[in-house]
Amino acid sequence: MNEGSKNKQLSKRDKKASTYRRVVVGNVNGKSIVQSDELMKAYRFKTVPGYEHTLVWINDGTPDLSKEQRLERYPDSVVPGPGGTSLHFVTFPPVSVFSDPSFDGKAAQDEALIRLRGLADHFERQDPAMHKTNTVDYAVVYEGEMWLELDNGETLHLKRGDVVREQEVQEEALAAAGRAQN
Repeated sequence: MNEGSKNKQLSKRDKKASTYRRVVVGNVNGKSIVQSDELMKAYRFKTVPGYEHTLVWINDGTPDLSKEQRLERYPDSVVPGPGGTSLHFVTFPPVSVFSDPSFDGKAAQDEALIRLRGLADHFERQDPAMHKTNTVDYAVVYEGEMWLELDNGETLHLKRGDVVREQEVQEEALAAAGRAQN
């Protein structure tokens, strides 16, 4: 790695975490109201440079829409139960991060088990990015490009604006080499 690209990579590591605005609108006496309007800072993984996760919302099961919905604490699992939903923003690092000699896979797994409770439990031991959950997932590439690898070895190249719907499939997402999703 030349000095210029090394400095560029280090500057990306020091970049501030992404911020997302979450607006929750509800209904009081038949009228729409704003229940909350807040900025949410992405969690930056300490063990995986360039990897960010933001849990925007989760309903563990089918919500009772007659009651106000709140997300007041980080859940015991980021994987919703039957009838539930979740919305995550994830920024994947370039695949080169994982092949770097300084990458500590055990430390990354330990951090994921804390941050991605419920989901990290589904990661395969041989290939920790490969996982399968009993959910229907929708993935939107909002910036950059990445590859989706299926358990049969098939890979799909995804670019900005591409949408993937997954249902109980084993897959892993790989960011483009040299390009993070930021």
